[in-house]
Amino acid sequence: MLCAGKKSYFAAAVCIMTVTSMLAVSYLKIQRLSHQPKVIQEGRGCRGKIAISTITALEGNKTFIISPYFDDRESKLTRLIGIVHHEDVKQLYCWFCCQANGKIYVSKAKIDVHSDRFGFPYGAADIVCLEPQNCDPTHVSIHQSPYGNIDQLPRFEIKNRKPETFSVDFTVCISTMFGNYNNVLQFIQSMEMYKILGVQKVVIYKNNCSHLMEKVLKFYIEEGTVEVIPWPINSHLRVSSKWRFMQDGTHIGYYGQITALNDCIYRNMGRSKFVVLNDADEIILPLKHPDWKTMMNSLQEQNPGTGVFLFENHIFPETVSSHMFNISSWNTVPGVNILQHVYREPDRKDVINPRKMIVDPRKVIQTSVHSVLRAYGKSVNVPMDVALIYHCRKALQGNLPRESLIRDTTLWRYNSSLIMNVNKVLSQTMLQTQN
Repeated sequence: MLCAGKKSYFAAAVCIMTVTSMLAVSYLKIQRLSHQPKVIQEGRGCRGKIAISTITALEGNKTFIISPYFDDRESKLTRLIGIVHHEDVKQLYCWFCCQANGKIYVSKAKIDVHSDRFGFPYGAADIVCLEPQNCDPTHVSIHQSPYGNIDQLPRFEIKNRKPETFSVDFTVCISTMFGNYNNVLQFIQSMEMYKILGVQKVVIYKNNCSHLMEKVLKFYIEEGTVEVIPWPINSHLRVSSKWRFMQDGTHIGYYGQITALNDCIYRNMGRSKFVVLNDADEIILPLKHPDWKTMMNSLQEQNPGTGVFLFENHIFPETVSSHMFNISSWNTVPGVNILQHVYREPDRKDVINPRKMIVDPRKVIQTSVHSVLRAYGKSVNVPMDVALIYHCRKALQGNLPRESLIRDTTLWRYNSSLIMNVNKVLSQTMLQTQN
């Protein structure tokens, strides 16, 4: 016996720890070997049909693939962003077709369902597969078995395969637009504020919106600011407009918002220096700096090694208005005029205000809505005297009188540029009534 002849408790403890460590190392080695790609076919071309939908259901309708991304931050692997049933999906395999040598490799996937599922049976998941070392596959197929015919499986293009140089500093990810969204004026104001603050790209995961909103999106797409990702999640799952499971038979919360946010981070990992995760009715307002670039340079200098910056959310109730900036030509445009809402709710006792984020996407592995779940860098809460999130929406403390609210006119620092830019968009989209 390995531990024979040891008399002292200390020696026994050392012995047990040694054996445990050896077993753990052996187990991890076996696990890694089981996930190594194996050749199953040779001399075949890659003939499966390429998937073109944003959301693709696999056989059995328990797994839905959004998109695969090459990820070499730890090892050479493909990370597929998807949605799975957290109990029913136990085993998946990646099928890689290597055009260079005509071989088809199968790799057992690690299925990592995100911890922030909020009780729903379906949740965001990373489906992670080691790639063959001797080829760089351009496409991958997913199957429940390591056996079968690859020609019958949809093929997904592996994004981020080729390194890119940053084309933009800031990309805003908005997810998800649903419920026949028609808050047109506030959306345009948010877009123009983003641009004033230094945003070059806004990615929107769109489920549905009004015809008027479609017209505005078309304008911003043609301008080059907006990229719309179709998000037909309700064609596959029963979606909830709530974030927490209510025992109502729905499958996934808030139209799959968390999955969309994760996809947006990986989609922009190689092309954007920062990714901003917030909603269309939220604007991160700097208090000490004129724009986000100056603010982030300062924050990074003060917080080296930080990959996630969290900003505190503050509610500016849409029911409490100022008489300032009542612009008559805007009154025919549906939606909220944020310039008239400069009273914010005070902090609530024993309630922590939620936060939204500006992240370095290359340091994020998994994100939730108000924090990252896994990342390489540190996370830092940005003090409120540096910046806050202006969130104009329905009141959370609806019974408070106006005198209990805090007058905060930070937004008005940008009023001249904002009014001019909004008028330009309204004029070009034919939404503005001339007086």
